[in-house]
Amino acid sequence: MNDENEPKDVLYFISDAHLGPNLPYPEYREAWLINWLKEIHNDACQLFIVGDLFDFWIEYGRVIRSEYFNVLSTLADLVEGGTQVHYIAGNHDFALGPFLEDHVGIHVHDNALRTTIAGLRFYITHGDGLIPADKGYRVLKKCLRHPTLQSLYKLLHPSMGIGMATLFSKLSRRNETDNGPKFGHQEYRKIAWDITEQGYDIVIMGHTHHPEIIHRQNKIYCNTGDWIKSFTYASFHTGTLRLYRYRDRERPKLLSPIIENHSG
Repeated sequence: MNDENEPKDVLYFISDAHLGPNLPYPEYREAWLINWLKEIHNDACQLFIVGDLFDFWIEYGRVIRSEYFNVLSTLADLVEGGTQVHYIAGNHDFALGPFLEDHVGIHVHDNALRTTIAGLRFYITHGDGLIPADKGYRVLKKCLRHPTLQSLYKLLHPSMGIGMATLFSKLSRRNETDNGPKFGHQEYRKIAWDITEQGYDIVIMGHTHHPEIIHRQNKIYCNTGDWIKSFTYASFHTGTLRLYRYRDRERPKLLSPIIENHSG
């Protein structure tokens, strides 16, 4: 990490922390995340949260869940320190409102973020709804994010609305545990390479909870993994994208890229 007097020049990418109470995930993941955010404070020029920071986010006009305060406060400190923070919505972020932008200073993106950094074209997306098996989900996603339906949902008392969202999230996890994941990592790799054919140099996704960084000729696909079991994040510095595994109070472990040969 840089000295606080040195310029901030590193970009960081993270996804799928699924923070929230009473979840079957390690309780220390929030503390580790807060420690990591504090560690990158001095050198992070930009932080990209690639979806699903919280297990679900429902934003009422005057109600923000108290369990999220510590992380939101740390992100606000990061923004105050000069780091530009972007949030790319995931499948658990169907009711994002103005709070993150107005009160925390985070730039929220409902869909994929396309940007150019150091002369390289980045395509950054959570990844939900991209593969053919997600056809039904794409319809559901449009419904869940429809402003009218969201307004109707928020008419419910927050205790009831949050309770229903908690139940939906629990059922989703149970379905994946019982039936196994409905997607394979190869499918997401194929989607990533298809995106690079549109002129992008680097594709970054989350969603699968499977961390990997793959080089194919002069293109890169990186999945940031999760902050549940893998505790992985990516960084971009001096033109190089790297994937790391974090452990509290230890030096981050650099994960080796996969090199793919492609002649088609």
